[in-house]
This record gives sequence, structure tokens and C-alpha cells, in this order.
Amino acid sequence: QVQLVESGGGLVQPGGSLRLSCTASGSIFSINAMGWYRQAPGKQRELVAAITSGGSTNYADSVKGRFTISRDDAKNTVYLQMNSLKPEDTAVYYCNARAGQNEYDYWGQGTQVTVSS
Repeated sequence: QVQLVESGGGLVQPGGSLRLSCTASGSIFSINAMGWYRQAPGKQRELVAAITSGGSTNYADSVKGRFTISRDDAKNTVYLQMNSLKPEDTAVYYCNARAGQNEYDYWGQGTQVTVSS
């Protein structure tokens, strides 16, 4: 079992920045990759960014050059630095951990990000 706790969401003006944090606990040794997904009202949940245990990263085209995913293994924490935020980035952001041989998905509770003037 893996538990994920997110923090860092909020209201920000267009062009602003936010940093999301996700701290994992439990069977962290089994985690293969961690990432951030988002879901806007009326839309499907989509991958924003992910980072593997080996450090490889991938990003949605819509956030490339603006968002950066990173991790601090000593703190079992993954971060999502979001810059140049746009209104279309407004969504609930969910932390994800994929773990074990079966690649089971664990989810955080979600944190709201609202980009509005």
C-alpha cells in the first residue's frame, strides 16, 4: 500500500506560478513512477507530467516548457513547479504513484488549482 498526500494548490492569476507537492508513505520501495494528473470539470483526467524511478520525465504537450516535475528521494516527495499558468490549467490536480509488478495505481485526494484574474 502507498499513501499519497498532496499540497500546494490554490488561486493564482494568469502568468503566475504554483508548486504542488506530493509526499508518499507506506511501500515506497515498490513505486516505479510518480506523476501528476488533472481533471477539469466535464473533462477526462489527463496526464500532466510523470517521473520514473530512474529519473526519466515526460510531459503533456500543453505544459511543456512551463511545468517541471522533480523529486526529492530523501523526503519521498515529488514536486510539480507550474509557471506561466493559464486559465486552461484550472483543474483538480491528482498525484499518482504506479507501483509493483502489476503497476497498480495509487491516487492522492486531489488539490484544486484555479487560474483566474
